[in-house]
Amino acid sequence: MIKAKFKNISFAIVNFIIDYYTIPEKLNFKSLLKRIKFTIRYRLLGLGLPITKNDKKLLQLKNKHKGERCFIIGNGPSLNNIDLTLLKNEFTFGVNAIYTNFEKMGFYPTYHVVEDTLVAEDRANEINNYKSSTKLFGNYLNYCLKNDEKSILMNVNMDYRSYKNFPNFSKNISREIWVGGTVTYLCMQIAYSMGFKEVYLIGFDHNYKIPEGSSVTGNDILSNTDDPNHFNKDYFGKGKRWHDPMLHRMEQAYYKAREFYEKDDRIIRNATAGGKLEIFERIKYENIIKKFN
Repeated sequence: MIKAKFKNISFAIVNFIIDYYTIPEKLNFKSLLKRIKFTIRYRLLGLGLPITKNDKKLLQLKNKHKGERCFIIGNGPSLNNIDLTLLKNEFTFGVNAIYTNFEKMGFYPTYHVVEDTLVAEDRANEINNYKSSTKLFGNYLNYCLKNDEKSILMNVNMDYRSYKNFPNFSKNISREIWVGGTVTYLCMQIAYSMGFKEVYLIGFDHNYKIPEGSSVTGNDILSNTDDPNHFNKDYFGKGKRWHDPMLHRMEQAYYKAREFYEKDDRIIRNATAGGKLEIFERIKYENIIKKFN
């Protein structure tokens, strides 16, 4: 056992050295130490060797729901057209400010995922005080989101520059998880790593417009009017910041997720009431509920 652990640690160190000498820029000493710490830590975690309390919680998610089904809840206005209370006893993923829809849902999601820095910053107090779901977010957000008893931090690879390989897909989020231009892509990787066999999407309207009067700086948008893109007009209402969704980039990620699920004889189905997402096979929300209840 000791010999095997030593071998795994040596393997992690060697791979870090390879990583370091292939990155284009050299890091200062402080940054280098931080990179060493995180690289070795997550490589060991990928081998099933947790170091921190957070790592143990993250590792426990592996195949936790093997063979089961779940729902990933987007935040599109189509959520207002279905009976969300029917999902109360299902495994669910909610994202960003989904908790503000509790009155209509009647429950809080099993898992709550945040990726966007603007959402994390603008809603930090709300998210930090939110204790009704298991929260998952990247360790890069720990400057504003607390690593409390309900939180699990992940090693999110934020590199959008490698478009030749973009997007990547992680089957084991203990090691790392990849961005895809939408927080729901993280959810798809998390669900895969947890072992879910069937994933159903709702609220994926896949249709955004920037309201007139919004302040746009690069990809950053500051709303000055009501939000037409979510279940609540105040979601990204006046004074809220958000990023240009870049639908083409999101679609690349969705195709990749579909590819990995199909290879492993798993499914992702789109049960959204309307919307413009056609990458995943459609299925009626009511039919899923009737079939299993």
